[in-house]
Amino acid sequence: MNGSQFPSGFVWGTATAAYQVEGAVAEDGRVPSIWDTYCEQPGNIVDHSSGAVACDQYHRYAEDIGLMKQLGVSAYRFSIAWPRIVPEPGKVNDKGIEHYVRLLDALRDADIKPVVTLYHWDLPQWAQDRGGWENRGVSQWFAEYAAIMAHALGEKVDTWTTLNEPFCVAFLGYGSGVHAPGISSDLAALKAVHHLNLAHGLAVEAVRAELGDGARLSVTLNLPMAYPASDSAADREATEHRNLMTRDVFLGPMLEGRYDPRIIERTRAITDWSFVHDGDLAVIRQRLANLGVNFYSTDTVRRRPGIPLNALDPRVGRGREAIPAVGGTETLAPTGELTAMGWNQDPRGLTDLLVGLSRRFPDLPLVVTENGSAWDDEVGADGLVHDAKRVSYLERHIKAVAEALRQGADVRGYYAWSLLDNFEWAWGYTKRFGLIRVDYGTQRRIWKDSARWYSKLVQSGVIPPDGYLQ
Repeated sequence: MNGSQFPSGFVWGTATAAYQVEGAVAEDGRVPSIWDTYCEQPGNIVDHSSGAVACDQYHRYAEDIGLMKQLGVSAYRFSIAWPRIVPEPGKVNDKGIEHYVRLLDALRDADIKPVVTLYHWDLPQWAQDRGGWENRGVSQWFAEYAAIMAHALGEKVDTWTTLNEPFCVAFLGYGSGVHAPGISSDLAALKAVHHLNLAHGLAVEAVRAELGDGARLSVTLNLPMAYPASDSAADREATEHRNLMTRDVFLGPMLEGRYDPRIIERTRAITDWSFVHDGDLAVIRQRLANLGVNFYSTDTVRRRPGIPLNALDPRVGRGREAIPAVGGTETLAPTGELTAMGWNQDPRGLTDLLVGLSRRFPDLPLVVTENGSAWDDEVGADGLVHDAKRVSYLERHIKAVAEALRQGADVRGYYAWSLLDNFEWAWGYTKRFGLIRVDYGTQRRIWKDSARWYSKLVQSGVIPPDGYLQ
C-alpha cells in the first residue's frame, strides 16, 4: 500500500509520559510518586535505575519541542505529573502549574497541539499511603486534581485524556505486582479497576464543570487483541472470557454504563462487587471526543483443559497472573521475529482492533495514541542510528491503520511511541522505543532513521516509498 494518502486533517503526533522523560523528581515542590518508591526497592527495576533524571525534559522541553517541529508533527501527547501539582490533599503547588503553563505556551508557539494525559501511572505516594486505587477516595482526589489543571490550563489544552492504560495500573500494579505499587491481589486489582473507572468519570465531570461542554475529553485504553489458538469452541470461549476480563471491564462501564454480568458472576469467588455504589455507572459513562487506543502486539489464547475457565491463580506474591479469574485460559508464547520487549509483530491486530471498535461504537472517533517498538539500537560510524527494524514496524502498522480506514473505521490520528528513548518502567533504560535516541550520559538527542522516515510521512500524509532511506 505504498503511496497511501491519509485523509486531510488526520493528526500525526508523538507521545511521552512524565515519569519516563521529565526527571527533576525533587525539584520545584514535586513530591514522591509510587514509581519513585518502587524504584528504591531492590529487584524491582532490571538495571536498578529510576526516573530521577530520565531524559531531563523538565529542563530541556524547548529542545524537544524543536525536535518535534523538525519532525513536523502537529500534536504532542504528554502527561502531567500529579505529584508536581498536589503535594498533599487540599494543597496546590504553583511552581508545578507554572512549568506546564510554560510547556503548553511553547507548544502553542510551535503550532503543536497539546494533548494532555492527567494520569500516566505516577500516583502520588501520599495517595498510595491512603490505600491507592483500592481506596474509593482516590477517585475523588483525582477529580479534584483534574479540576485544578482545567482551571489553570484552560483552553491551552487541545484534548484532555483522563487515564492512560488503566489495564496496566490495575492488573500490573495491583494484580501481578510487576509495576508500582507492587501489590499482588485479585481483590485489589478489581477494586482498582472500578476506582479507575470512577476516577475517569469524575474527572470528565470536573473538567467540563470548569471549561464547559466544549472541552474535548478522552481516555486511552490498551485493549489486548487476542486470537484463539484454534477454531475450536473451547479456544474461542477462552478468548472471549479473557477479553471480558481485560477489555470489557473498561469498555463496558466507560462507554455503555455497565459491567457485563458475566464479569460479575465469574469473579464471585473474589468479590461481591459491593465497592460499586448506586450511581457509579452513570458517572463513569461519559460523552467523549474520542477513544485513545494503544497497540503494540497480539496474543494467542487457548483453553486449558480440566480447569474451570475462571479459576484463580493460587500463587502469591510478585509475578502471579495479573488478570483475575482467567486460570482456565493460557496465552501462548509469541512467534515470529520478536521486538526487544519479546513482543510479536502482528499489524493485522491493529486493523482488526480499530475496525471492531468502530463497529461496536460507531459514533466514537478513534485515535491510535501509542504504537511503536523497542530494538537494540546502536549509533553507527556516521553518528546516526540506522534502525531498519523500527522503520519496518512503523510502516507495516501505519499501513494497518490505512487498511482500517479503508474498511470504514473512524480513525482520526496516530501518535508514535515514543518521541525519545526513555525510562521504560520495570525495564529501566534497557529498552529503547524512541524515534530520537537519548545518550543518557550527556542527554544528547540523536536522530534515528525512524525519525527521518516518520517525518517524511507526517509532512506529506503519504507512506514513504520503499527504499526512501537508502
